[in-house]
Amino acid sequence: MDVLNDIGEIKNKHRGAVVTIGNFDGMHTGHQKIFTTVLEEARKLGVKSMAVTFEPHPMKVLRPEKSLRTLTPLEEKARLMRHYGMDTVLFILFDRNFASTQADDFIRDILVEKLEAKMVIVGHNYTFGKGKKGTTELLRKQGEKFGFKVRVVRHATLEGNVVSSSRIRSLLSWGRVCEAAAYLGRPYAIEGTVVKGVGRGAKILDTPTANITTPNELVPKPGVYAVMAGLGGKVLDGVASLGTNPTFEGTKPSYEVHLLDCSGNLRGERLRLYFIERLRDSIKFPDADALHAQIEADISRARQILTKNKLRPI
Repeated sequence: MDVLNDIGEIKNKHRGAVVTIGNFDGMHTGHQKIFTTVLEEARKLGVKSMAVTFEPHPMKVLRPEKSLRTLTPLEEKARLMRHYGMDTVLFILFDRNFASTQADDFIRDILVEKLEAKMVIVGHNYTFGKGKKGTTELLRKQGEKFGFKVRVVRHATLEGNVVSSSRIRSLLSWGRVCEAAAYLGRPYAIEGTVVKGVGRGAKILDTPTANITTPNELVPKPGVYAVMAGLGGKVLDGVASLGTNPTFEGTKPSYEVHLLDCSGNLRGERLRLYFIERLRDSIKFPDADALHAQIEADISRARQILTKNKLRPI
């Protein structure tokens, strides 16, 4: 898959594709439905597929006071685009200047002149351009003028609810990772680098943990989770603790994972944590012994959950 980080990187081989446009934050089942449609149409026409998306998320530029926490960092979005079969992804820098682009200009300058799109596929009620004046109706009208086809994909639903990035953000903020996974079509994951911790896990609690720092903006609600961990091409079972370590009067958030049946110094390694099920809240225990006993119970329960788990990480 080709990853283009600027409109200027577009080459002849990227032109004439079936193109979809969107923010695609979360890369959830609704987005996957669109990608499936793009791939089907591209095969019919004998052309490539392309996703056009924006970085940063437009809401961060247009409504910074909302403090939007995105689900999918740029690198993760590109990785998932590749997994879902797209031939090319074009990231367009979204700043105040780009935000002033009129919908008609976006269609003419980018979709027609730069990309020479054969077909444009978007989600239901998708809007674009300054003042959100770009609509599916405008796309169809301009498609007739410039010679590209337009197809609109209906929302994906789950148990009567529309699949949306905002709903997934809410579920994760409540710690409901199982429900979030159903909307995502995979377990929610964060990725980070293992760094030096304070050392309580091995020294005091006899349960070594790997501490990670992560660029992910949205981490599930503090608590203890049964997780799977991607490490060097392997996927291992584990228990993760997200929070401030209240038993030890901690104040700074930390992300720790105990990998089951795995030992060794992981400092500097990259870990991807897939959240399978929430075990409990992060609470203060009377002493280290009580916490250790609870950790043992958490590990036992996590083993049971992960043995039966049917969610596969991507």
